Amino acid sequence: MTQPAYDIVAIGNAIVDVLAPADDGFIAENAMTKGAMQLVFSAEEADALYAKMAPGQTVSGGSAANTIAGMAALGSRCAFIGQVADDELGDIFAHDIRAAGIRFDVPARAGQPTTGRCLIFVSPDGQRTMNTFLGASHYLPAQALDRDLIANSAWLYLEGYLWDPEEPRAAMRAAIEVARAAGRQVAFTVSAEFVIDRHRGAFHDLIDAGLIDCLFANQEELVSLTQAADVEAAIAAVSAKVPLLVVTFGPDGAMAVAGGERTRIAAEPIDKVVDTTGAGDLFAAGFLHGRIAGRSTEQSLRLGAICAAECIGHYGPRPIADLKALAASI
Repeated sequence: MTQPAYDIVAIGNAIVDVLAPADDGFIAENAMTKGAMQLVFSAEEADALYAKMAPGQTVSGGSAANTIAGMAALGSRCAFIGQVADDELGDIFAHDIRAAGIRFDVPARAGQPTTGRCLIFVSPDGQRTMNTFLGASHYLPAQALDRDLIANSAWLYLEGYLWDPEEPRAAMRAAIEVARAAGRQVAFTVSAEFVIDRHRGAFHDLIDAGLIDCLFANQEELVSLTQAADVEAAIAAVSAKVPLLVVTFGPDGAMAVAGGERTRIAAEPIDKVVDTTGAGDLFAAGFLHGRIAGRSTEQSLRLGAICAAECIGHYGPRPIADLKALAASI
């Protein structure tokens, strides 16, 4: 097996986040579920909701893209595959990801729909309520895959959010085949309970076929995936089928299970939770960077917790502190 040119390549939604504060009354009035993510199915609906937003911030986002941005900040060699449109938001996304030192070569898509965006309402307690118009990211074709890039990356990282539309789902299946043929490892995040509800069978097929080397889920997602009675039963069921299972418990820390051995760590202390957007993405960034760098499971979990704590201490899903300096504390 040749030495990979990249530590990781990710495939995910290429979207731009718009974040603004909102109180619980606003969220209820607009029929949102606090702390959850719902899809917006038209640009017109997204525009109408955007018009109601308070002044906020615009930053590049997308679950897998956030993870890759965190890993690049830690020093991993990263690449990203995702679809933007040939518009202003697409230019913003492409600039931000390349400025982070991440390879991004997929050409922008002409015409409609526009680049995807996520309208995020941040509550006073830091909870984020997301409304996502996926736009052009739904149209990532298998032809956009750089197969040499995937074969020359030690890890392939996939986000469940992108499993819904047919084109990117086919692209991700093709990417798994390329990675497997090259002897590379595959990591997968189930992303959200509503995604699991729609694709539970397909996710189980991937797991049962032995195509996933590392699975990320929070405790609620894992229970939803397995439909087990509780999280302990869910952990037992999934850890028997994947080499590495990583489960997050929010303020109660995280756990990794490998070869039947469990490793658990506490969450990193933080003065104030400002915005939980991207916390899970940055946890995955720290953990995967640790694994690739040869750190122990416990050290990798701690690095994930440090990255997540940095993320929730400010608005936005991308790191603003020096993650390498924070990682030096381990």
